[in-house]
Amino acid sequence: MTGLPMVVPAPELPARVRIHEVGARDGLQNEKSVVPTEVKAEFVHRLAAAGLTTIEATSFVHPKWVPQLADAEALFPMLGDLEGVALPVLVPNERGLERALALGVRRVAVFASATESFAQANLNRSVDASLTMFEPVVARARAEGAHVRGYLSMCFGDPWEEAVPIARVVRVAKALIDMGCDELSLGDTIGVATPGHVRALLVALNEQGVPTDAIGVHFHDTYGQALANTLAALQHGVSTVDASAGGLGGCPYAKSATGNLATEDLVWMLKGLGVDTGVDLGLLSATSAWMAGQLGRPSPSRTVRALSHQES
Repeated sequence: MTGLPMVVPAPELPARVRIHEVGARDGLQNEKSVVPTEVKAEFVHRLAAAGLTTIEATSFVHPKWVPQLADAEALFPMLGDLEGVALPVLVPNERGLERALALGVRRVAVFASATESFAQANLNRSVDASLTMFEPVVARARAEGAHVRGYLSMCFGDPWEEAVPIARVVRVAKALIDMGCDELSLGDTIGVATPGHVRALLVALNEQGVPTDAIGVHFHDTYGQALANTLAALQHGVSTVDASAGGLGGCPYAKSATGNLATEDLVWMLKGLGVDTGVDLGLLSATSAWMAGQLGRPSPSRTVRALSHQES
């Protein structure tokens, strides 16, 4: 075994995919114990050395709500030596944006919900009230020249409401784009999406004027569908995919949500399809194995486990 798949290109797919790495934020925010700031900084540096060019670094949320990321002000300056790497951060409100801008952050993200139940659980307000809250955040960020990503959770299912109508998702997604978000990340927060559902939502978004090149996808692997759903999105023309090194993460407000799509599993598939990512799979896998050691448990990524087994 060489540690790399045989390459059989699929000409209908994008030539290159930009991986939006979320392990350092979305992954670590779900850890029961607080990871030391120095370990987080080394994690981000190792991810960058593996070739990832977009690494979501942290969240400027109130420490009361996410104590695992209470060190945002300390962490972000430790990443200032990373040239050519985008380091987006999550900002829940205007106060979070102020804290981020004060440190020179150039890429921010807001986090909305397609369903009322999750909006209340995660944001403590209705969907429309949360959109109203985000409007000045997005406007101020854009005025400061920052790139704004809009996360949209529960796009395919909700643990309280179950099936989520496509029209409802499209309405909130379009509102985020219309208020000025440069990019939209469609989240399958509890991992219930299937490829046909993915295609139907993407078609509906296009029909309402949301262009494919403004869309990224964010799948969880609860039912083992994350890679299949990603491939369906790629076949539609999507070229931005969220993933988490080692499969870290879940969702603290949706207990049925398991880990994010593992970045290594994604890179293995894309390498086999001849799609460029710029990522060194060996370095990435070693980074996730190192982080798993820091956390004191094996990596859930199948690819990390397989490559580690080959080396042992």
